[in-house]
Amino acid sequence: MVFLRVRLHRVDDIDLPDKQDASDCNVVVHIKEKVTNAQGGSNLMITRKLTPLWGKCFDSHLYEGRIIHIIIQNNNKMVADTEMKVMDMAAMCGTNGDVLTTNLTLKPTGILHAQLKCFSESQDDPNQASMIKPAPVLELDDNDKTGSGALTRRRGAMRQAKVHEHLGHKFLAHYFRTPTYCSFCNEFIWGVMGKQGYKCKECQLAVHKRCYNRVLGKCPGAGTETMDTKILRERFKIDMPHRFKVFSYKSPTFCDHCGTLLYGLFRQGVKCEDCNVNVHHKCKKHAPNLCGINQKLMSAAIKEVEDKKRLAAKGAAVKTEAFEDDDDDDEAIYEPLWQALAPPDKQDKAPPPPPKLYKIEDFSLVKVLGKGSFGKVMLAQCKGTDKYYAIKALKKDVVLEDDDVECTMVERHVLGLAWQHPFLTHLFCTFQSKGHLFFVMEYLNGGDLMFHIQSSLRFEERRARFYAAEIICGLQFLHRRGIIYRDLKLDNVLLDFEGHIKIADFGMCKQNIINENKASTFCGTPDYIAPEILNSQKYNSSVDWWSFGVLLYEMLIGQSPFHGDDEELLFDSILHDTPPFHCIFLIEIHVFVKCKMGFHPALNAHISACMITVEKKTYQFE
Repeated sequence: MVFLRVRLHRVDDIDLPDKQDASDCNVVVHIKEKVTNAQGGSNLMITRKLTPLWGKCFDSHLYEGRIIHIIIQNNNKMVADTEMKVMDMAAMCGTNGDVLTTNLTLKPTGILHAQLKCFSESQDDPNQASMIKPAPVLELDDNDKTGSGALTRRRGAMRQAKVHEHLGHKFLAHYFRTPTYCSFCNEFIWGVMGKQGYKCKECQLAVHKRCYNRVLGKCPGAGTETMDTKILRERFKIDMPHRFKVFSYKSPTFCDHCGTLLYGLFRQGVKCEDCNVNVHHKCKKHAPNLCGINQKLMSAAIKEVEDKKRLAAKGAAVKTEAFEDDDDDDEAIYEPLWQALAPPDKQDKAPPPPPKLYKIEDFSLVKVLGKGSFGKVMLAQCKGTDKYYAIKALKKDVVLEDDDVECTMVERHVLGLAWQHPFLTHLFCTFQSKGHLFFVMEYLNGGDLMFHIQSSLRFEERRARFYAAEIICGLQFLHRRGIIYRDLKLDNVLLDFEGHIKIADFGMCKQNIINENKASTFCGTPDYIAPEILNSQKYNSSVDWWSFGVLLYEMLIGQSPFHGDDEELLFDSILHDTPPFHCIFLIEIHVFVKCKMGFHPALNAHISACMITVEKKTYQFE
């Protein structure tokens, strides 16, 4: 199998607004394939989306009809692009392994500086092992310096949009391109930038973000009836179907279900003969049985009843506590008068000064450490001191548009807890400007484990065990507080100046995962995602231990345990394949890694023993 490696260096001569610098642009790559449609024709379909950094590489196999679409973006808006067939790019550099430095012409203007190189099976390529189905046992040459099968690329995390569930509805933040009204309160959903409201992905119900949890109608696409819906139906008998009749509207009218305009000249929709509700023909089957019911007033009445019950229960609890206090010994209510009436100590110290409030002007920005769709991470020096920090700047509009406010607050909370543990990245302060949120964290100059494993190909057993032990301590600290990490990978494990690890980037964390509480969001880095996430099952901290098993495997072997040319094949490998184990593994490490990756669930109770009783003998096993 032959594949093409592309490295994008920089872009020049590109038109940018307000005289912005071309270095602020980012690149997005779409890999397109020709697919046959139902009519026998062919269409182009995007099969992969990549966001490589400048100076980094991405790979593509040489398939007939495959097209690489390179898009240059500035502030998430396309400013230039170019498309080329992958076979034409391979013909430019040849298949003999020569590196071609070329300039690609962008449309409408601009030049993209790039390097092209083809690899074949006969060449020692870092990613060659990922294209071959792994054998049960790997034989690795300790003198191999070519990096065959080594980890050469950083892998980005992914997260599906947050789902807000209510009465069977699955609401997602949605950008409404046309004027839309809320189905609950019948008010206009305002907004131009960002996602203005929520829309159910099952029945297309459109509501304000503030109204989604007050909807009374059950989602017809839910399949099963929720307990909340049963309570509403039994208590209030809310099950009154509409009597719809086809109607021709003489003035612009909006659908009371999806909120959009009823289009057409006549017979545009259906109208209830009793309550005058108007809906599209396509929305008729989704309309809830709420004929004649004002959802807004009914929801307010239900909320008032619940508030009264809550206050009554709280008052009863207070009375019970007071009654129990009366049974205590009478002497317990007295206190010595000389303690109660003692004059204040004149030597009391003054109250501590309030903490300093920082802003971006208090730091001198040195350079950019990393860049992504969320914003940037910059190295900065605090003015007036010799201390350096890493400042993570998040764009407010991106956070709001992606509905990531809760994730950002969780990240700040976890960073605040990190001060209590030595193996988590510590937070110095936080502040905000008009357009950005800033996290000021300790600067870790030891690099990440991905950088070190690319240099060493793989770690010795003692070194891997040292890193693994500290990672376990950090994960256990989070799990004891009901926090799951969900994005453990080599890129997120940094080293300080003493060589100790620091777990970083808590943007994927989830709180309150204790006892029976579980998470359901599909998120993580593809190579590290646990099977229960891929199977759309609810999960707990077990997904972190799966990721830890993958990470430990990568440290000891130097390559990923699962392989696939695209995400679909990779996920299939995770679900069905058994990773190969190197024959020089210690048997205890073999068992330990399998325990963490879930191949022997019954042994999970003995993980600590596996970690402690590692011997220095080498065993041969299958």
